[in-house]
Order: sequence, then structure tokens, then C-alpha cells
Amino acid sequence: MNALNHSRMVPEMPTKTNKLQHFNWQTLGDEKFYHIWRTARLNVAKNSRNRVPVKVVNLLNPSESEISELFNRCESENFAFYESPESDAIPPLGQFAAAFGLRVAETHRSADGTGIVSLKVTDKAKQRGYIPYSPRGMNWHTDGYYNAPDERISAFVLHCVRPAAEGGVNQLFDPEILYIRLRDQSPDHIRALMHPEAMTIPENRESDGSLRPASVGPVFFADPDTGRLQMRYTARTRSISWRDDPATTAANACLRDCLAADDPLMLRVALKAGQGILNNNILHDRTSFTDKPDTAGRLILRVRFHNRVKRNA
Repeated sequence: MNALNHSRMVPEMPTKTNKLQHFNWQTLGDEKFYHIWRTARLNVAKNSRNRVPVKVVNLLNPSESEISELFNRCESENFAFYESPESDAIPPLGQFAAAFGLRVAETHRSADGTGIVSLKVTDKAKQRGYIPYSPRGMNWHTDGYYNAPDERISAFVLHCVRPAAEGGVNQLFDPEILYIRLRDQSPDHIRALMHPEAMTIPENRESDGSLRPASVGPVFFADPDTGRLQMRYTARTRSISWRDDPATTAANACLRDCLAADDPLMLRVALKAGQGILNNNILHDRTSFTDKPDTAGRLILRVRFHNRVKRNA
């Protein structure tokens, strides 16, 4: 994992631009403001590459300094790494997330009573056939890209209980940096990807007969609570349809090229036992992995939320 050495490095900007969420994502408006924001945002991303994880002594009751550090990283970069004492026990991720204003947990068919989903190799009926519960690699996506607009995922926590013997590496990419890469190519790509019908995930009927309706929406959109950029995306090519127009086709092709380009601001992370990622639903993938025979195998815990990381009052 890249070493991470943190100090809050958000470059100073004019008063009206101090808060990144003031940028008007939807209008692509003020070019001068955008380029000030762009320079600052890229500098933050470049300066964050050598940070070490934040040490959290007690996930049930993180200290004020630990909370502040993790929040500041999520505010400036949309994600933060942490490490806690190693344990085979299921950590209190719900209580940990609550320290960051994350109290609106998704109801997931594979979650336990606290909202935690165990991502491990299994052949149980509810998980059978779904890649997260297999050792296969996963392509670029944001979590919950198939959810309805009123159930969008805005943040999640991943926590490693047991790493794989080999593989299972995540690659991470901040959607705000991808936005910059696409806009550098053409603002028309952004306009196309913000269209309310840009990407459609068809309906899906589960083995128990329940139906997940089709999900139609934009790729980039402004978070309704904070105004910050959020993203809804999957690189899958099956069970997905894109708006049938030249602008969307070109934008989707450019997006895929950007993700395949091994951008210097992408991060590769092999989580160790006790380490985790708190984030505002950033883009991520996962390499395939193998477990040693006769072992419990890789176990990653995940809990997802409908609101972004925030500082509690």
C-alpha cells in the first residue's frame, strides 16, 4: 500500500472558493473559478499519495483527534485509510461510522442486523453468482450504482478482518479527479454524463422472486445535502444500457479510456487485517485473489450509507 504521510494540505484559495462544495457542477459555469479549484484539487491529490493510515485505537469510541484527521481527509480527498488493532471479531463499524455522521445505513439483502455485509467466498443461495462473494476480480464501479435515485449510496466503510493469501488488491480513484480528466478532454463529456438518463441498469429479479426495478440516472450528479460531486458508475458491459446519442457514446468511451490509463493519482491498496477505508463512495475495483487451503479465507466487511461523511455537530 502506498505510504500516507498526512498534513492538511488544502491550498489556500480566494474566500469564495475556500469550500470545494461551492463549485457549480451542473452548470459548468465560472471557468476562472473552475481552474482555481482544479489546481487546488490536483495539488491535494498529489500531496496525499505518501500518507500513512490514521491509527484508530478503539473503533467503538474514536478520539477527537482521530475523528478530525479522518474527516479532514474525506473532506479534501473523499477517502481516508485507517488501521485499528487486529482482531478476528466483527468490529463495531456502525458505531465507528456514526462518529462521522453516517447513520442512514442501506438495507441490504446480505447484511446482518447491524447493516454489515461480509464479503467472502460463499456458495449460499443469496450470494451465489455475484462477483463480490467470489474470488474473481471486479471491474471499476461505485457502490450501489443499480440503486434507485432515493436510495443512492454516498459513503461506505470497508474493513479487512482477514486478507487473502494472494491478490484481492483494490485500486481507488476519486471521482473529482476523474471529472477533471474528462473535462480536460471536453466539457461536452461532463454534460453528457450529467444527463438524467445517461445510464440505465435494467431491472433484476432475485431468486426469491423479489424485483429490483430499473435504475435510470446520471453518472455525475451533485449531492443534494452538500453540493459535492457524487458518481454512479459501473464498467460492466452486460446488463447496462447507455443513452443512445453520439455525445454519451463519446463520453462513455473517454471515461473507459481514463480508467484504463493507469492514472498517476490512482491508488492501489492491499488492506491488511485491522485496516479499512472510510470514503464518499469513490471509484474502486478489485483484483482476483486466492486463499490458502483449509483456512477461513479472505473476509472484508462493508457497511454502506445514503449520506456522505460529515462532521458531527
